[in-house]
Amino acid sequence: MLLLIWTLLFLTAACLILFMPALWGKHIYNNYRGTRTVNCPETHSPVSVRINALRAAITGLSGKPKVSLASCSRWPERAGCDQACIPDAERAVPQPKSNAVARLGKSRIPHLPALIAAAASWVLGVVWHSEYVFRSPWAKTVGLTDQQAHDLARTWMPHLLTVAACLLFSYCVAGLLAWIGIRTVWRGLQLSVSLWLLISGTLLVTGQLDFGRDFLWIEGGYTFLAALLVGVIVGGVPRKVFEKDPE
Repeated sequence: MLLLIWTLLFLTAACLILFMPALWGKHIYNNYRGTRTVNCPETHSPVSVRINALRAAITGLSGKPKVSLASCSRWPERAGCDQACIPDAERAVPQPKSNAVARLGKSRIPHLPALIAAAASWVLGVVWHSEYVFRSPWAKTVGLTDQQAHDLARTWMPHLLTVAACLLFSYCVAGLLAWIGIRTVWRGLQLSVSLWLLISGTLLVTGQLDFGRDFLWIEGGYTFLAALLVGVIVGGVPRKVFEKDPE
């Protein structure tokens, strides 16, 4: 039981550790995105520039954001300039978008799909580890008798930790989708599987899943299917279903 609780706590912490940098990166990205009007140091005339917000967000995760221009209305003729307008561009207010573009580019974490995905992945786990599916072989891999596994399933702690892990994983995927601004089934699957690979690889490298091949097949199968389920739901639920869901 202690091994199970420790593993679930590790998964929860891993999701949380990955989620916080994503939120910080999204904050930096939002600060630098958009088109800005500045006076060109060479011509002293107004020009429209865009800062490379993605580069600023990535570099800002490990220190001060590195700011460079992604485009300028004087480019490509003057693409080799020294970008001396960057300080003014950082202080400038981004130009407002049209209503249609603003609605399209509005990045919101889809709370309702994330909650549905977390609930669905938890229910999948309950069925997967039930006595009708993999409870007996799972119990043998961790050194528990069937009765001990049955008693463990009747306690609250494993279920609460599993719910927490499912919620954090779902919100990690939802937050990343909101950050990149593209929410589709395919993109949701890409992010959820990538996150699953990262967490699973970390656990394998650190030796925290050293319970034998059968355990890896059982838990790997469940978590992989749960990741697919989260990706499909978070990425695929139509926006009109949750557009009134408060942030």
